[in-house]
Amino acid sequence: MKNRIWTLLLLAFAWACSSEKTTETKVPEVVVKPYPTFSADSAYAFIEKQVSFGPRVPGTTGHANTKAWIINQLESWNWSVQTQDFQAKTYDGLTWDLSNIIASYNPQATKRILLAAHWDTRRIADKDTERIDEPIDGANDGGSGVGVLMEIARVIGSGDLKPDVGIDIILFDGEDDGEPETARVRDNSQVWWCLGSQHWSQNKHTPNYSAYYGILVDLVGAKGARFYREGYSRRYASGILKKVWDHASKLGHSAFFINQDSPEILDDHLFVNEYAQIPMIDIIEFSPQYGFGHYHHTHQDNLDLIDKKPLQAVGETVLFTVFQE
Repeated sequence: MKNRIWTLLLLAFAWACSSEKTTETKVPEVVVKPYPTFSADSAYAFIEKQVSFGPRVPGTTGHANTKAWIINQLESWNWSVQTQDFQAKTYDGLTWDLSNIIASYNPQATKRILLAAHWDTRRIADKDTERIDEPIDGANDGGSGVGVLMEIARVIGSGDLKPDVGIDIILFDGEDDGEPETARVRDNSQVWWCLGSQHWSQNKHTPNYSAYYGILVDLVGAKGARFYREGYSRRYASGILKKVWDHASKLGHSAFFINQDSPEILDDHLFVNEYAQIPMIDIIEFSPQYGFGHYHHTHQDNLDLIDKKPLQAVGETVLFTVFQE
């Protein structure tokens, strides 16, 4: 009986000590670093400006004028800008002169974050029922991603708050010229989409360049846009994907960043992951149920399609993520 009493006393003492330790243990607070304000109005204005040049199809005046404007804007915000000019074959045997635009902030920093979009537009409206052979405005497909990243570049380059890491923004060219939707015979000898990211990923602008991770933004400005956890992003960069979606929730944007999986999408991030060996996610509107939006590769992809709410959700989330590093 005495042994039993001593055992109970010892257990009670151990429980009391354990309780005291539990009470004294403090959960470390998550410190949110300050970050600048993202302006959806400004991002929209950058989209509007791109559309004003006309379709940004390689080899056209609209393409050349847009390139000059982008470079001038980035340099005015104190970013170091260079172009990666190269030639590439198209699915129908043309040779295109293409140009990836690369802007760097804090180039001396060893820890770097890569942000990307594509700045060209599609030369045909192959999902439309009229004017199929005419190029599209690409307000969302191309324009929205560039608009978001230019606003991020503006607030970082011109504002007082600066991130602790280096940042590289790459605007890929020649992303949107894959074979037509209606093509009956296809040349599978190579991938005809994402020409700029394919080239850069195998010929980086800086030898041995690497980044901690990358974020691609594509189709991020349409009315009703929702962003799901894309397949290649889950495969190659699941930790980054979770981080960004958690940040979106923290900022109150969970209505846009949906915790649901979507299929793998052929986009620029695939080649950055596979060829450049940099884990990159894709923030893109692609529904698991319906795929791309009704406007995709049609003339409905114009300024009337653009909504500032998804621009704000995506832009603020990406900017916040960069400033937490």
